[in-house]
Amino acid sequence: MNKKIKIISGYLKGQIIQTINHRNLRPTTNRIRETLFNWIFNKLPFSKCLDSFSGSGSLGIEAISRYAIQTTFLEKNRIIIKNLKKNIFRLRINNAHIIHTNTLVWIKKSIYQYDIIFLDPPYYDNILQKTIILINKNKIIKNNGYIYIEMQRNTKIQCPKHWLLLKDKYTSNIHYQLYLCKYQLK
Repeated sequence: MNKKIKIISGYLKGQIIQTINHRNLRPTTNRIRETLFNWIFNKLPFSKCLDSFSGSGSLGIEAISRYAIQTTFLEKNRIIIKNLKKNIFRLRINNAHIIHTNTLVWIKKSIYQYDIIFLDPPYYDNILQKTIILINKNKIIKNNGYIYIEMQRNTKIQCPKHWLLLKDKYTSNIHYQLYLCKYQLK
């Protein structure tokens, strides 16, 4: 059964993001999305966001609805990308940039910097820690930018010292955090 995700706030409030049945899709729950966007509401207007491992695109689309100037979506699965493109088209979003790529490869080559990065990768292969290392090494987060991390509850990660932990919450299965990047603290 396909799941429908309702956009919580902004100019697309109440609109639906259609998802597909796919073993690699784990859309962020409404409760967690609402908490996250309450945490970052003042940073969103006019921000450039990166929705890495975008899946359904619910985080990036919610950011656009709340007046982010642009969101770049990274996803490697063709079927998931096709569904994401359908949702972007149906919702008439014109400030989304969808890239069919392996997130780790793309970050290694990226010359862009973002105000907000959503980091909710698959729960395998230590991909989260690898991504954190690459984001830091390639400086794709701007100074004073936010990094949102969502992971399985018992996952252990190590973040750079200049990423300051602002928020830290749990559900029964999920651990989610918000960091602020302060490069001058190195």
